[in-house]
This record gives sequence, C-alpha cells and structure tokens, in this order.
Amino acid sequence: MTPHGYFHWNELMTRDAEAAKTFYFECVGWDFSEMNTGEGPSYWVAMSGENPVAGIFTMEGENFEGMPEHWMSYVAVDDIDAAAEQAGANGGTVVQAPFDVPGVGRIAIIRQPGGAMVGWMTPAGDG
Repeated sequence: MTPHGYFHWNELMTRDAEAAKTFYFECVGWDFSEMNTGEGPSYWVAMSGENPVAGIFTMEGENFEGMPEHWMSYVAVDDIDAAAEQAGANGGTVVQAPFDVPGVGRIAIIRQPGGAMVGWMTPAGDG
C-alpha cells in the first residue's frame, strides 16, 4: 500500500488515446492493457514489462470543454473523506466529491488554493 502523502498514480488526460499510446510505445516502450470501467470512455493502463506505470483517460463530454490535455497526479491518503474535508477547511476546493472506483480505491479531485488540480485517493487493497 502506498503510504499516506506519497504520489500513488499518474494518468494522462487526452482526447486521442490511440495517438498517445503510439507516442509512449515508440518513445518509452510502454504496452497497454484496456481496463473495463463499466461506463464512459476506455481507460488504458500503461505497462512497463509486467508493472503498471500510468493510465490514459480519454477526455470526453462537456466537463472537459476547453481543458488542455495534461497529466493528472494522485496522492495516497489514509481517509479520503476526512482529507477532502480538510482540503475545504484549508482553502482548497473539492471539485469532485469522493467516489469509489471498484478495485482501485476511493478518489476525490481537489483544487489547491493556488488553483492547481490534484487527485487524492485511498487505494483499494494493496494498492
């Protein structure tokens, strides 16, 4: 399990997952495995050998209008619900309230006081 306060996961938010997959395959040798999210666009797990190293998420819909492609980082926290409350109490904004991703963990999207976005998550199981 990733300790509290450590970066746990990174994912590329893109409009063209196929182009991104080709780029990272050619440049760093990642292979990709599709993860069935049960709804919405496909999610791809980037693999370095047998190790998952990142994700690729396709940005679709009005929530992503005008948003540039970017890498999103996720920090592990022991209790996402308590951490989200602390973010709000300390000048941050909870952009997306804590939600569950089966087999992955419980996640919230936070805007820190300076405006940067970050994901916080309580990883499921052994992370």
